[in-house]
Amino acid sequence: MKKIKGIALLMAVLLVVSMMAGCSGKTEEANTSQENGQAKESGEPIKVALVLAGFLGDKSFNDSAYEGIKKAQEDFNLEVKVMESKVPSDWESNLVAMAAADYDIVIGVSTQLQDIIKKHASEFSDVKFGIIDAVVDEPNVMSATFAQNEGSFLAGAAAAMFTQKTDIPNVNSEKIIGWVGGMDIPVLHDFLVGYKQGAKHIDPEMKILTSFAGTFNDPLKGKELTLAQYSQGADIVMNVASNTGNGILEAAKETGNYAIGVDLNQDNVYPGSILTSMLKRVDRASYLMVESIAKDSFKGGEVVNMDISNGGVGLTDMSVMKEALGDKFPQDILDKIKELTEEVKSGEIEVESYPGFEKK
Repeated sequence: MKKIKGIALLMAVLLVVSMMAGCSGKTEEANTSQENGQAKESGEPIKVALVLAGFLGDKSFNDSAYEGIKKAQEDFNLEVKVMESKVPSDWESNLVAMAAADYDIVIGVSTQLQDIIKKHASEFSDVKFGIIDAVVDEPNVMSATFAQNEGSFLAGAAAAMFTQKTDIPNVNSEKIIGWVGGMDIPVLHDFLVGYKQGAKHIDPEMKILTSFAGTFNDPLKGKELTLAQYSQGADIVMNVASNTGNGILEAAKETGNYAIGVDLNQDNVYPGSILTSMLKRVDRASYLMVESIAKDSFKGGEVVNMDISNGGVGLTDMSVMKEALGDKFPQDILDKIKELTEEVKSGEIEVESYPGFEKK
């Protein structure tokens, strides 16, 4: 009897060991698949939370980030939650709520969320975070920065050339251009530094009118500030104001003056009123962050730098304005922008940065 019990016990142990060996083999196979950079094969979707410092519908920064997520949805199995913010007090509560809800990645879409992510990253050490337009040096945070100064350098140069084309309707003879930003924060000053340098590279006598709306979510304020700059002699104004910027573009349309768009291609918002748009590929940044989760290639502490050299910033091809103006379109502006782009890429022209936004 004891012998039979001993044999039974041995068989049971062997069965357990065999089952454990089988499970171990499956785990190694799964890990190998992920290490090779393939998308996750699990049936469960990747949970992605996009936390905004404003609203969708700005046709600019926030919409661009969401475009990247929508592109990722085409390539990967995602469950997406977008958290919009009416007031600044929503920023922290929205981000913490998403982190506590066990999302695979929580992406903060604004430099204004930098300190909040820095504060809570270690608290949610198992959650992966992304921050767009800022750097958070934590082991579970991926950051994306942009050389917006380089893109704005081109925009300033284009504006300075355009404002001297008096054969174009409503372009006056004064050497004055405008710039309207949202909140008075460092990243917008980096835009402004490049814009001013680009304008003065074309004409040192160029005057640049500057206004901050104090908000990214007030189109009426953006329109008011733009109309004021037009009344002071500017005939073209750059929009760097997210949803507030919709008022800037509207002012150009209503007065017959001109604007420069930002972040997304805004040339078609009011065809013939917008010379070009300074593209800031926020969509590419948000896509890369989601892709890193899908392919198990997320690297905490990584900073993705996007500039002219890798297509992270630049201007549109002005084809919408070219069609609107016909024979009056100033081809020399487009030719000069291509030349300046190559000079910035090569380092022949070094674009200045606002302190704290130097290239990494």
